[in-house]
Order: sequence, then C-alpha cells, then structure tokens
Amino acid sequence: MIVTKSLSKHYGPLVAVDGISFSVEAGEVLGFLGPNGAGKSTTMKMITGFLAPTDGSVSVCGFDVQENPVEAKRRMGYLPEGAPGYGEMTPMAFLDFVADIRGLEGDHRRRRMAYVVEHLHLDQVLHQPIDTLSKGFRRRVGLAQAILHDPEVLILDEPTDGLDPNQKHEVRTLINNMAPDKIIVVSTHILEEVTAVCTRVIIIADGRIVADDTPEGLQTRSRYHNAVTLKIDNAPDAKKLLGELDDVRRVESSEDGHLTALPKDGRVIFPSVSALARDQDWNVVDIQVDHGRLDEVFRDITTEVQE
Repeated sequence: MIVTKSLSKHYGPLVAVDGISFSVEAGEVLGFLGPNGAGKSTTMKMITGFLAPTDGSVSVCGFDVQENPVEAKRRMGYLPEGAPGYGEMTPMAFLDFVADIRGLEGDHRRRRMAYVVEHLHLDQVLHQPIDTLSKGFRRRVGLAQAILHDPEVLILDEPTDGLDPNQKHEVRTLINNMAPDKIIVVSTHILEEVTAVCTRVIIIADGRIVADDTPEGLQTRSRYHNAVTLKIDNAPDAKKLLGELDDVRRVESSEDGHLTALPKDGRVIFPSVSALARDQDWNVVDIQVDHGRLDEVFRDITTEVQE
C-alpha cells in the first residue's frame, strides 16, 4: 500500500503541494490528473523519495520513504517526467547497469531483461546510443528500467508521452496486464488513458485534491452522462420534438447534422428518444448513448478551484 498523510511541499512562499492525503492498494491503477503546475510531478517525486516533503509523510509497503528509503525504493519502479538516462550508453548497457543496481542475478536477471526487451520492442535499438533514439524509444527505455526488477509499486509520470498510437496501445496493454498484483500510479494529461487503464482517479488543482472517484463516477458528473446523439434524415422538426420530451433538458445540434439530447439530472432518456423516433417514423442513420465526458468534468472541477 501507498499511504500519504498531509503531504506538503513549499518552495519559499510558493505552495506546490498543500496537505495531500490518500492511499492506494494492490490491484488499483490510480490516475493522477491536474492542470499544469497543479503539483502532480512534485507529489510523485515525494512518493518516490526524489524530493523530501516540507510536511507530512509517505509510506510504501509499510516503509516510511524518509526514514527507511532503501527498503521503500526497493519495492518501487519509477518513470520520471522526461525519462532521463545516460545518453552515451546504449539501452543494453543502461539496462545492465540498472540490473546491477537492483541486484538482479542469474536466470532471473536474464528473464527480466528478455521480458522488458520483448514487451517494449527494444531489440532493434539495443546497441544504439540513447542520445540517438527517438523520443518514443527513449520513453520506452525509461519504462523498461522502471519495470525491470518487477516491482510491487509502479510510479509512472506520463508513460505514453511521445509514443505513437500503436505504441500507446501496447504500453496501456502492458499496464493492464501488470495491474492485478501491483500498485500503479499514473500521472497523465491524456484523458483517454484514464478510461483505458485506470480504476480510480484523483484530480488535484493548486496542490490540493479536488476529486477522488472512479472514471465511471466522474463521467456521471458530466452533463452529457446518458445523453443521446442521433442523426436523422429528413426530419426538420426533430430538434423541437426532442426538446419537448419530459426528461430532456435541451437539444444541441452539430455542423454534421447530429442532434444531441441532454437529459435532466443524468436521467436515462434513451427509451423515450427511441419511442419518439418510432412514433415519428424517423429514418435514424446513427444513434448512440454518451457515458459522459471526462474533459468537461476535468475543466469544470479545476476551473471552480481557480476561480
């Protein structure tokens, strides 16, 4: 378990993190979200022991990060922002160096090296200097060193930054496969990543926690939760008739001809919209139900704090 208690970090008069408390258990993938400058990376650096907190404490797997840093860090893998490495080293030399530091030996070492090379597709660049690699490959080398020793806890700061869509999918699949028996904290600004890998989300703004929920729970806060979007051929009165349904708050239209009926208080309106379409004999080309939009919820929550 990760446990933070009243965690704070001050830089003179600037309060970067302001009394954050939360815990994360095995099997959870925690998405750590917030606008730029909210304190995400600072919090992750304090969890990993890279920064000392001004106040408060962090324990990882029962070990206080300040009082027993070696035992805490033994159980952690950390991918920092930017994934700094040694540019003159090759990925092979760098991973050998990390394996030495982590005390990996024998067959276990060979298995773990083979695992990270295979799952992060590093075989084609193993013997090139890291400085010559693309941003995506440097990011994958950074992730490889974080998971090389098969840690109980993974702290990943923007793990898919710089990756193309296929590579992002591969890394998200890797995280999902590791998740059942690990504690994983993922800082990201990519909201689709939250729904793809996270079981829980914490949003911070101005150094404080402003939301702690599941992705599904956050989506229910969206005004688009249970909204119905449809495209209808040759029905000029459709927007007016949809707006007259009892549980519909308003109807939005888009440039491509779609209509979106927004429900009152997140009510389920699909049955009544479908019934109206049948009664009016509309030619419905497309229809779908919206689960809610995280980007809208994120904006609303963080904007309220800033105001």
